[in-house]
Amino acid sequence: MSTSFRMPSIVAALGLAGATLLCTAHAQIKVAMVMPTTGPLTQYGDMVKEGVTTAVEMANAAGGVGGKKIELVAIDDACEPKQGPVAANRVVNAKIGYVIGPVCSGASIAAAPIYNNEGVVVITPSATSPALTDGKNYQFIFRTIGRDDQQGPAAAKFIAEKAKPKKVAVLHDKQSYGQGIASSVRDDLKKAGINVALFEGINAGDSDYSAVITKLKGAGVDFVYYGGYHPEMGLLLRQAGEQGLKVRMMGPEGVGNPEVNAIAGPAVEGMLVTLPADFSANPRNAAVVAAFKDKKRNASGAFQLTSFAATQALLAGLKAVGDNPAKVAEYLHKSTIDTVLGPVSWNKQGDLNSFDFQVFQWHKDGGKSPAAK
Repeated sequence: MSTSFRMPSIVAALGLAGATLLCTAHAQIKVAMVMPTTGPLTQYGDMVKEGVTTAVEMANAAGGVGGKKIELVAIDDACEPKQGPVAANRVVNAKIGYVIGPVCSGASIAAAPIYNNEGVVVITPSATSPALTDGKNYQFIFRTIGRDDQQGPAAAKFIAEKAKPKKVAVLHDKQSYGQGIASSVRDDLKKAGINVALFEGINAGDSDYSAVITKLKGAGVDFVYYGGYHPEMGLLLRQAGEQGLKVRMMGPEGVGNPEVNAIAGPAVEGMLVTLPADFSANPRNAAVVAAFKDKKRNASGAFQLTSFAATQALLAGLKAVGDNPAKVAEYLHKSTIDTVLGPVSWNKQGDLNSFDFQVFQWHKDGGKSPAAK
């Protein structure tokens, strides 16, 4: 099967700053990938792009949707909340009715009102903050990943039942995603009777966390949970090791990036991380994994297969009701769709009815393995 795929040609088009058009010669249905192509979190954009592109290649090779090919438009939001609405307006101005993304929660939350008001179907494969959908009554916003109030309890349960620390510090990056997941973990640890000695924010983008390392040492903690992304987690790991702080550290899927190894060095060994289950290990996905490998892509990363599933869901809607965003959104709300994640369905606010987060142990060679304790 893998030999039947071909990469879409890359052409300059749209006349949009920050937009790249990936298309086939007969592309007729446009789908935007809203993701970071600049800034410190571009690796997550790469993961999403791999998943979406692979799914679209497979669909186009099989004839597209109703004989129409899918055209991918990459639009940069740098994972920045301020850039989320800018990217959304680019999508709307380009008359694109479908988005896979945005990737980060902050940018997603900021952009969602525009997409929903303009009737653009959005399926994010990676934004986990409950604030994206809670109480919003959106009709066009969906996810193919679980929420932080599903991920947080999975992390807290592992910490309480497997790691069994005496005293825990919970840190976060003061942003929607990081602070939200950290608060969820803190609350569940307290319910489990775990001593949370410190709950504190750090400044994302800083290069020196020695002050917080000193505070952690003074608090006598033996476990640190960090809510945020890999650049800060890598520095916390490395600087803790340099300053003789011997603690286990854990983070959400935002730290599960091979780039954390380059920042943390050997100190990354044993980092714990909650991630979507490794759907690439499921035998039923063998053909999809082979398609990734054929293009030298990695199907086992944090967001590649949630992105593939988001594309599968969108394409299922297009095949069922045609190129009509309102009808596609209605179809998704009432349907169960078979994807690489298994059967997926959504509640009335666009969140998945169920999702499997698991705990992995990170290794200094960039690999990961299921965590036992």
